[in-house]
Amino acid sequence: MIALADLVRAMNCYYSNIIEGHDTHPVDIERALKNEYSTNAEKRNLQLEAKAHIVLQKWIDEGGLHGRTVSADGVREMHKRFCELLPDELLWVENTDNGERMQVIPGALRERDVKVGQHIAVSPGALPRFFTRFERTYSGLGKAETIIAAAAAHHRLLWIHPFLDGNGRVARLMSHSMLLDVLDTGGIWSIARGLARNVRSYKGHLAQCDLPRRNDLDGRGNLSEESLASFTRFFLETCLDQVKFMEDLVQPDRLRDRILLWVEEEIRADALPQKAGRILEAILYRGELPRGDVPDLLGASDRHSRRVVAALIEHAIVVSESTRAPLRLAFPAKLASRWMPGLFPEQR
Repeated sequence: MIALADLVRAMNCYYSNIIEGHDTHPVDIERALKNEYSTNAEKRNLQLEAKAHIVLQKWIDEGGLHGRTVSADGVREMHKRFCELLPDELLWVENTDNGERMQVIPGALRERDVKVGQHIAVSPGALPRFFTRFERTYSGLGKAETIIAAAAAHHRLLWIHPFLDGNGRVARLMSHSMLLDVLDTGGIWSIARGLARNVRSYKGHLAQCDLPRRNDLDGRGNLSEESLASFTRFFLETCLDQVKFMEDLVQPDRLRDRILLWVEEEIRADALPQKAGRILEAILYRGELPRGDVPDLLGASDRHSRRVVAALIEHAIVVSESTRAPLRLAFPAKLASRWMPGLFPEQR
């Protein structure tokens, strides 16, 4: 489960980057987590951006934001933790009207007026008041109410647009955290993939939600309630689609067959030693495998067993916290197309 959550975290980061127009493949994200960076400055910056996202989501998945996801402090801390890990080049935005460059301060509410598409965001002076209203509206809800409210909170945070940059990423991670809290998702599915695969509809719905209400039958506030309800349906249907996708993908028998078929092919190609599949099959069945059980499992000497284990670790297929700790299955991004087909595109 931990290894799968790590892979899904990379997937979430990849698709969130795609929405932002940044294409950093999970294989390159995985390299960044090992401090292996491209010599190309632009690609290296995007790897650092992806790594910052992964670090932030891991903190969220481990409960760092539990109980305060929609609080002003929680939202600002997400932004701060993300931006503090970015290279300086990614902490500047340009005013398209006059070309002025403005620095993004981690966790700091913006002090400038901004326009996003046709939407003019609330004035800087009104941000604290809107945050107070936001927190009061979306915190302390029951389970069903929180699931439904996740979509509305997603749009409303983007409409408030509290930061000079990074609002979209923070909103998607906020949604991830809200659903993690009430559904106990385990971090093994993500809304970001569904939104990225339907990005035109996603952005179109958000733009519609920015519009003022049309008449007295369209809610009681300033914004269109009908558009918000439509976005909520789209958002929740996207969530269900992603849950179904991951459910189909990780069915134990199918996952086991895909992994063992790959292992057999690697053994025939002399890329892995004989009987390596027995170790993976045992880990799939048990969850982890004590190293001391390997010789009996393989019917081999301690020396040969260590060689098989070393080969699996070298290929990043299994991991272990120490030379004596149990073996656990890893889900390396380079093998996702075989083990978890459809999770994300092949690397170009």
